[in-house]
Amino acid sequence: TIFFRGIIFLLITALVFTIGFVGLIIGIQVIYHGYIFPGVSIGGVDVSEIPPQDALQRINAALNFPENGRILLSDGSKTWVASPAELGFFLDGEYNIQKAYQIGRQGSLWKRLAEQYQAWHEGIDLAPEFVFSEQIAFHYLEKIAAEIEVPTREASLKIDGLDVIAVQGQVGRRLDISNTIPLIAEQLKTMKDGEVPLVVAETPPEIMDVSKQAETARQIIKEPLTLKIPGASEDGPGPWVFSREELAQMLTIEKTNDGDTSTYEVQLDTATLRSFLDSITPILDKSPENARFIFNDDTRELELIQPAVIGQHLDIQGSIAKIQEELAEGNHTINLDMEYTNPEVTDDATAESLGITELVSVHTSYFYGSSASRIQNIQTAASRFHGILVAPGEVFSMAKVLGEVSLETGYAEAWIIYGNRTIKGVGGGVCQVSTTLFRTVFFGGYPIIERHPHAYRVYYYEQTPSGGVNTRLAGLDATVYVPDIDLKFKNDTPYWLLMETYVNPAGRYLTWKFYSTSDGRTVEWSTTGLTNKKDPPDPEYIENPDLAEGEIKQVDWAVEGADVTVTRVVYRDGKVLFKDTFTTHYKPWRAVCEYGPGTEGMPPKNPDPDDPCKPDTKKKKKNN
Repeated sequence: TIFFRGIIFLLITALVFTIGFVGLIIGIQVIYHGYIFPGVSIGGVDVSEIPPQDALQRINAALNFPENGRILLSDGSKTWVASPAELGFFLDGEYNIQKAYQIGRQGSLWKRLAEQYQAWHEGIDLAPEFVFSEQIAFHYLEKIAAEIEVPTREASLKIDGLDVIAVQGQVGRRLDISNTIPLIAEQLKTMKDGEVPLVVAETPPEIMDVSKQAETARQIIKEPLTLKIPGASEDGPGPWVFSREELAQMLTIEKTNDGDTSTYEVQLDTATLRSFLDSITPILDKSPENARFIFNDDTRELELIQPAVIGQHLDIQGSIAKIQEELAEGNHTINLDMEYTNPEVTDDATAESLGITELVSVHTSYFYGSSASRIQNIQTAASRFHGILVAPGEVFSMAKVLGEVSLETGYAEAWIIYGNRTIKGVGGGVCQVSTTLFRTVFFGGYPIIERHPHAYRVYYYEQTPSGGVNTRLAGLDATVYVPDIDLKFKNDTPYWLLMETYVNPAGRYLTWKFYSTSDGRTVEWSTTGLTNKKDPPDPEYIENPDLAEGEIKQVDWAVEGADVTVTRVVYRDGKVLFKDTFTTHYKPWRAVCEYGPGTEGMPPKNPDPDDPCKPDTKKKKKNN
């Protein structure tokens, strides 16, 4: 029937159409086998309907930015030009062509056909894929780094003879490759020529500029240095001059830190300066000394006999700082830093201001039979105390005022007690002075803080004005041996005490006076006298090769040993102020005789008690 025929026609038509469509599809697939489907492009470059190898050539020729592009790398005014390819930027041709070829060939049949239709009808433009090799970029930048790199250099300063050599510092520079590569990558992504500032790390030195320090060094050594004492007289100590060469050798350059800042400090070597100043301190330092006076018994006023001495002390640390500071400013004549101290009693002191109104104690000792050298020593030692003042409450040290006992300080050699012998030594006779002072203190009623007796009785200290011996004076002697053995007493009154010493060489006596104001004290004293007496040992005879044959010299004299105790009671206003006791043990002392080798009759077999150094005499035989 007609309807049946129509159905048949439609079916045949559909079959024919389907067969034709399928044939068309199959035909297209067959036709473009090995070819990129129509309508496919890469980065705007048509690669359709050609084999992949031809497409690769086409995009390489068209997309040539890696080879023809230009990237400017800059470091300030210095620049380097590189192609993207030199920096590791490449077109990934194989990947891009493979991606284009796969259009319409992946996924389900309908997806493939849809992509093929889309490419033919609308076109498909694929974004090109590029590769960036950081390793290649790193190697390229390494070459540039060698041109950029500058080592950090510290500024330096040194002295060569009298020349100051200064080298300025240098900022170190290093190409920071790891932080530069990302900047290059960003520029390459734009596919355009452009400039990439290189990342350069700078390392400044700790010290960059030493021009100021160099100038300071030149100032210091430009001329000799002269150190002076302010107000020094022409015959006083100094000046001291350091030549330019000496200054250059003393110059030190030391690195210092002040927080985050470092610099060089240029100055003279502190240790050398200190050593020099230490060496001159003994001749510069002076202790303050009170003015010295005598008391005029008629006017009852003080008379100046020696002006006060202003104490001075070299301030070493202050002087060093002053020298460094002034030298840096170009000053080369510099006054040392001195500290001055006024004494308690100056030249204008009066008897009233010091409370000195009368003679409060006096004692005289005698030294008949003394040699000229012993008398010289007595005069020298006594002079040290003439006009000396003792402050209220002061403990007076004889050794401190006496000072050094030597040939250089005016003393001569005379007999002294040393160990168990009486020998020739410098200062023999000084104990005449210490004994006289002891007795003046003793009878004046002042507290005695330290006193040392002699090892044996010395007849000088028991002499009377007539030259005889008063044994009641035994135990009232005192010895001083600077600096170990001292004689000290205390002025326990509210008044100053003035000492006066008078030596009469012709009369062979020494008088010591104390002037002050009496507080009403009186002294009573007693002595046990000599007890426990012991005879001296037998004489000792010594052959002395320095003596000639027949020459005999007595160097020690026999003295018996004994003990004695002296007691003193000091009263004031009828009441006991204090009481003290002085016990002395005198060793027995033997006579000592020296004689020259070969001296006949020495040593004697039967010594003469009155003349132990007398040799034996032989009786002559009678001729019949």
